[in-house]
Amino acid sequence: MTSKSSTTSVLGPNAVIGIVGGGQLGRMSAMAAAKLGFRTQILTKDPNSPGAQVSHGVTLGAYDDLQALDAFARTVDVVTFEFENISADAMDCLSQYCPVRPSGHILRISQDRLAEKTFFTDNDIPLAPWHAVTDLSSLHDAAEKLGLPFILKTTRNGYDGKGQRRIHHLDELEDAFHALAPHPLVAEGMVSFACELSVMVVRGVDGTVRCFDPGMNEHRDGILDLTLAPAPVEPSISARAQALAVSIAEKLDLVGILGVEMFLDQSGVLLVNEIAPRPHNSGHWTMDACPVDQFEMHIRAVAGMPLPPAIRHSDAVMKNLIGPDDMALWPQIIAAPTLLPHLYGKEDARPGRKMGHVNMIFPYGSLPGKLGIQNALGPLASPEIAEEEITAP
Repeated sequence: MTSKSSTTSVLGPNAVIGIVGGGQLGRMSAMAAAKLGFRTQILTKDPNSPGAQVSHGVTLGAYDDLQALDAFARTVDVVTFEFENISADAMDCLSQYCPVRPSGHILRISQDRLAEKTFFTDNDIPLAPWHAVTDLSSLHDAAEKLGLPFILKTTRNGYDGKGQRRIHHLDELEDAFHALAPHPLVAEGMVSFACELSVMVVRGVDGTVRCFDPGMNEHRDGILDLTLAPAPVEPSISARAQALAVSIAEKLDLVGILGVEMFLDQSGVLLVNEIAPRPHNSGHWTMDACPVDQFEMHIRAVAGMPLPPAIRHSDAVMKNLIGPDDMALWPQIIAAPTLLPHLYGKEDARPGRKMGHVNMIFPYGSLPGKLGIQNALGPLASPEIAEEEITAP
């Protein structure tokens, strides 16, 4: 079976980009593709998924359904994906028809915490102390080596704080081990960190690498709440974060975009937490603060197009819209002059579900402190916010 296109050719107008997954990242990727003159074909089980609502075509089927994969592959010129909880074997199957970007081998690393941490360790990427946990004996060994407290995580399908337990006492080990599945698990040492940073890095077919400014993330109830861009840290820290992200992209032989989350500890050391080979929630600020945002960069890379510089014309803050509480504020949100709204087309506003986000932009170099951000958030401001400003660690 031959590929529809070579690994070096640039896709022309009206070429079809296949996107595995119909969520909001697929939706915004499809919209970016349309801007560049491409068509998109979404593989999804839900005909009313956010991505399906805006795509040129939809293939309905499960991500491991060989018949659906075959029908999907025959309609597209290149394939990408919008989330990691899909079959890497399926991506290998699709690669027989056309290029898959990022590749299945990167997906295998990113979707399994054990494989991911092994990759970091083997490539001298700094990360928090960790141990593989295969049974209760190895869990007790990990507790002894890491000390208490530590975090016990599933190797797959963990996101937004799911699939993990914080262990404070030895008598919690057995219950946590049996509650978290499937095994093996990963035990991670606790890091006394000053903040969490994330970097969006994109690499083209020709090896060109572009890197957006790092953002600083704040979470609420285990879910990303705010991203501040640029991260209010020293320029040397931002440069080191970008260099780490570029190094990972090159070691993976990435084609496409990659989100790299990392912790900055109290002593100024950066520790990589995880990677995501797709557009990322913490990169949504680029949609209104950059000439070319993360989604267009990703589509350009996937399509073999040249990559422009990853620059921003404004400072920005992104805030997620979560569940029914935030959506109840929609009339006030669309009336607020400082909020730039992006909704995902989801019908059911369940608690904890990301329904959209808003961006706020500020003149370049004038990102405000905490009180200024809360003032700009208007109806979305947190009433319990502390009165101290956000300052660089």
